[in-house]
Amino acid sequence: MLNGGLVSLQTILDELKPSEQKVAQYILAHPEEVVKLSVQKLAELSGVSEATIIRLARSLNMKGYQELKLRIAGDLNKQSNVGSYQEIMMEGSVDSIMQAVSWNNIQSIQDTLSVLSSDEVKRAADAVTQARKIDVYGVGASAVIAADIKQKFSRIDLWCEAYADFHAQLTSAVTLSEKDVVIGISYSGQTEDIIQSLTEARQQGATIITLTKFGPSPVADLADIRLFTSSVEKSIRSGAMASRIAQLNVIDILFITMVSRQQEEVIPLLEKTRVAVSRTKRTSG
Repeated sequence: MLNGGLVSLQTILDELKPSEQKVAQYILAHPEEVVKLSVQKLAELSGVSEATIIRLARSLNMKGYQELKLRIAGDLNKQSNVGSYQEIMMEGSVDSIMQAVSWNNIQSIQDTLSVLSSDEVKRAADAVTQARKIDVYGVGASAVIAADIKQKFSRIDLWCEAYADFHAQLTSAVTLSEKDVVIGISYSGQTEDIIQSLTEARQQGATIITLTKFGPSPVADLADIRLFTSSVEKSIRSGAMASRIAQLNVIDILFITMVSRQQEEVIPLLEKTRVAVSRTKRTSG
């Protein structure tokens, strides 16, 4: 069953135009009612035009209002706990911190499944597998994700380089071609270094894959293939915590998708690297 309508709305609520935000707030406040309403009735009740509702659905990467209703119905059927991220109280007990951090991470992964497109994952797996070279760009907390991608892809003998420095990203980007792939990571989708680096890589003809939070953004707008996460974090205290876990989970999904398609070739490579690392541990121990 389709789902993810409420999660998608919650994720991009603050970035919507005022009229779209108005109807989004009405939907979030009355989801059980909305699934029974025509677009005309919803427009009347929320005080917007029917065209605004259609634009909202398209902002959510949905075909139209009917798909939005189906996804909301799916959320209600699953009794989705949308927006239930917990505030992390610094003065709280260790037990309360453990529960809040763990719950937020779990919620982030569950919500991401609602906005991550399996078609885009397949396209990303195809592009990466066929690439001559893979560049991964991420700064700050996103550099951790970039390093994880490089480690995974290197294990299956793909030429992958991760760059956390802006100048290094640009230096590599100008050498790329249409045979190459770039993965740009920015949870906000607003990171200026990533925007400039992806713009240069795109001009060279490279295929661009982005990993951002759900919704339109300058980074995602540069992409040929868009991978989204959802992490409706309520406080700066949770910072890049739940969003980082969601991003790592998406990379795991992409990696296993690639491995599942080439098991005969890559399983022996994974075993060789495992044995080599294991042998090194025994020697150093």
